[in-house]
Amino acid sequence: MKNHTYLITGGTTGIGLATAQLLQAQGARVLVTGRNPDTLAAARATLGTGAVVLASDSASLDDAQGLGAAVQKHADKIDGVFLNAGIGQFGAIEAMTPKDFDDMFGVNVRGPYFQLQSLLPVLANPGSVVFNASVVAQLGVPEVSIYSATKAAVVSLGKTLAVELASRGVRVNTISPGPIMTPMIYSKFGFPPEVQKGFEASMVAQSLLKRFGTSEEVAKLVSFLLSNDSSYITGTDLLIDGGFSLT
Repeated sequence: MKNHTYLITGGTTGIGLATAQLLQAQGARVLVTGRNPDTLAAARATLGTGAVVLASDSASLDDAQGLGAAVQKHADKIDGVFLNAGIGQFGAIEAMTPKDFDDMFGVNVRGPYFQLQSLLPVLANPGSVVFNASVVAQLGVPEVSIYSATKAAVVSLGKTLAVELASRGVRVNTISPGPIMTPMIYSKFGFPPEVQKGFEASMVAQSLLKRFGTSEEVAKLVSFLLSNDSSYITGTDLLIDGGFSLT
């Protein structure tokens, strides 16, 4: 990874931050984005002065379309990008609102699509793109209807853009994590404590490995897909779910 530069959206917490730390440890230069001032400051402290931490909101179309220009202020080229930023909201269909729909599709689908569009002028040839999807993209899980639909859209984008961008030397893949212990589990889904406990127990019970995965485990997969070690892999969706989807 020496002399390589990578961008990670949603890179100030969870899987994104773990990936940034791993890439740094492997010798790469990293740029990460986030929108929360507290986590932006924490990421700057964690990653140090060698990293670039940018305030950029995946929910904002202006920010998404301006990401390429923001990156160009710090790097002439990037060797790859992990489009990781995402949000989720659980609830039965009766409880979902148009705002929930627009918010999730805005961050999880529109955001990465136009971020990638803006990054094409600074994406190297060869280059690698990794989208963060979810195991629920291919499963019928109750009360995650909108979130699941956004992640299914991401998997579709990964396949179609792999075909479209192949002539530019850009590989495109998606990852579909299962139950991973990240800040989203606690803060972004907003479960009450009693619901949180039941949710965790059900996820562990359904996993063949009987545990949650870790951000660090996902980061290793992302690092592989960004690196030249995966030079013959494109248009693929890779599960990292502890066998969750098999039960």
